[in-house]
Amino acid sequence: MGHFPLGRSLNGPGVDSSGAAKQGMAVSRLLLLCMVATEVWDAETKPKDFVCNRAARRALNIVMEMEGALGDCSHLRTLSSPVQLPCPALHVASWENKSRQEKRGDIVASLKVLVESVKVLQSLNLPTCGSSLLRRLETNVNNYLLVVTRLRLSGPAVEPALSCVPRSTRSVSTLLLKYNQLLTGKVEMLMVDLEDTCTSQ
Repeated sequence: MGHFPLGRSLNGPGVDSSGAAKQGMAVSRLLLLCMVATEVWDAETKPKDFVCNRAARRALNIVMEMEGALGDCSHLRTLSSPVQLPCPALHVASWENKSRQEKRGDIVASLKVLVESVKVLQSLNLPTCGSSLLRRLETNVNNYLLVVTRLRLSGPAVEPALSCVPRSTRSVSTLLLKYNQLLTGKVEMLMVDLEDTCTSQ
């Protein structure tokens, strides 16, 4: 795991003590994200842990922490290139009519869109603050991909398929918002749907 350069100013030289304090807080947030988001979930050997432990699911969702750290990365506020958004919109009736395999395919397709969007952002050669956040975001999205793709589901496998035509944005805040909606909506509903398996084994 890489180390954030503690001696480097986030906002440039010549800051006052108040600015230094803010920089210290920003560094702390980035270091915390680094420690949390680089932990890869062991979904293969513990496939039930994520489903059966709501606290673990809450811990893996670091979107709020990333939104806080984003405020210290001005280069990420408006992007020079648009990126695609996932499909978090949830229509309960149609969702409940999907099989568990279809629900997983829907989620996996959106997570893959997010992975590609982060790669586009990483290609922009952003300063250290932005590139550190994007590495954390990429790792976090891949953690969810690992968890969801390795869930043991009954029924025939379904190819991942988006449930919408992806929209684009130049705002990382919007990207994080849609990511959080995906996690707290479709992902959480699938996990709750699978909780009945927690007492069966």
